Amino acid sequence: MAAAITARRRGFRVVVADGAQPPIDKACGEAFLPDGLEALERLGIQVPFGDTYRFYGIRFLTSSLSAEAQFPGCGSGLTVRRTVLHGIMSEHAARLGADLLWRTSVTGISRDGVSVGGRFVRARWIVGADGLNSRVRRWANLEAGSKPRMRYAFRRHFNIAPWTDHMEVYWGDRCQGYSVGVGPSQVCVALASHDPNLRLEDGLRELPALQARLRGVATMSSERGAPTGNRQLRRVWRGNVALIGDASGTVDAITGEGLGMAFSQAAALAECFVASDLNRYQVEHRRLALRPHWMARMLLLLDGRPGLQQRTLQAFRKHPRVFPRLLGLHVGALPPLDLVRDGITLGWGLLTA
Repeated sequence: MAAAITARRRGFRVVVADGAQPPIDKACGEAFLPDGLEALERLGIQVPFGDTYRFYGIRFLTSSLSAEAQFPGCGSGLTVRRTVLHGIMSEHAARLGADLLWRTSVTGISRDGVSVGGRFVRARWIVGADGLNSRVRRWANLEAGSKPRMRYAFRRHFNIAPWTDHMEVYWGDRCQGYSVGVGPSQVCVALASHDPNLRLEDGLRELPALQARLRGVATMSSERGAPTGNRQLRRVWRGNVALIGDASGTVDAITGEGLGMAFSQAAALAECFVASDLNRYQVEHRRLALRPHWMARMLLLLDGRPGLQQRTLQAFRKHPRVFPRLLGLHVGALPPLDLVRDGITLGWGLLTA
């Protein structure tokens, strides 16, 4: 949808083909950090207030400690149910004049166009926006790249009023839990680990503080799961084919940057279509992924290391400026050079905690 919207706004005729029927749901944390929210708004998307929930920072919790940081300035994040967002974006794309072909399978691509629902659609440009297991990526011979160690994430919604205006990350020995409000009486809860058999209910037993919040609370959705991890492709285009979103590589869900990255990629891709220069898209795509991938690697250093988790939170509490500045770097509000100073401070804090 993001690719369709940005291409239409640059004057291209757009056809979207999808084998599913909207509104399309997906295992997703449903949160936009401030930079992702800015990318959404640049698409011309305004989500009705009643369908959203604002949050103003991040809180890390272990079994005995917590530390939190506000977003820089007056920034806030936004949550919205994935089905609601898909409906809003689909309607916006249709108003802009995109042709939306639902329940229509794509069966192949060639230099001249795409085989769609039993017919051939001629195309100057072909965009593979078909997710983690992209067929377009395979057809275009763009599979080469890093092979990450994947994690497995599961998500469900609970019928409870949000207890905080922060996104919470619960660190356990084998998994992380995430919770954030998605409405006045609804909380989205996710769990991620390297164990594909550790489902949400079992994982909550390892996160007693989060489990206590949800004890006796009714669920509002079925459990959905998906793999997650850092994956970078050697190339994200070939000929007249370009990849976007998870089809073009992924960043671990721990960053909360997946949707925001895809929306920024869509804007860059549309400009490259205008310039007829997909090599420029390769450069922009790599630049957009650099900070989220780096932050994911840094956060995942805490995964499965309870001792390091404790020392990190102790250091955040001992040096209260470090966590907010790292969060500012995470959302692009501070230059990477600041990480050198704050990294040294955090390192010293970890040694002396």
